[in-house]
Amino acid sequence: MALSESFISDELHPIDIVETLAEHHAWDFDRIGDDQIAMAVEGQWRTYSITLAWSAYDETLRLVCTFEMEPPAEALPGLYELLNHVNDQCWAGAFTYWAEHQLMVYRYGLLLTGEQMASADQISTLISAAVLSAERYYPAFQLNVYGGKSPRAALEVAIAEAYGRA
Repeated sequence: MALSESFISDELHPIDIVETLAEHHAWDFDRIGDDQIAMAVEGQWRTYSITLAWSAYDETLRLVCTFEMEPPAEALPGLYELLNHVNDQCWAGAFTYWAEHQLMVYRYGLLLTGEQMASADQISTLISAAVLSAERYYPAFQLNVYGGKSPRAALEVAIAEAYGRA
């Protein structure tokens, strides 16, 4: 059964759908308010903090996926160059580094203008894509910042999508 089949009403709030998905996957979550939810999603490399917020004003479901990173000041120019290369490879969403909070951030906004509704499958894919992107580039960020690898060399270790079976 598709995730969307478990929702009967067409008028569900996007954050209600996210909460149901979090319960379904047994993710730790906190419903911060009517329009925002925060959760922890376990990845291979680490646990990612994911926040989704609904803005009725611009009809956008915003996703922010973060993990802590404390690069030394001398590593920041290389990290910013690496971020540019990584974002060139990202088709949806983008990474940034919030130095003030020492957080690596993946952001994406799902536009739902014209009173469109997000499906559970769409939101599930949105969350999965964020975690998969963070997992894919995490080793490159680590090698660049802490391993002293150049941005290009660090990017070469980014895990490519696998096709087929071994």
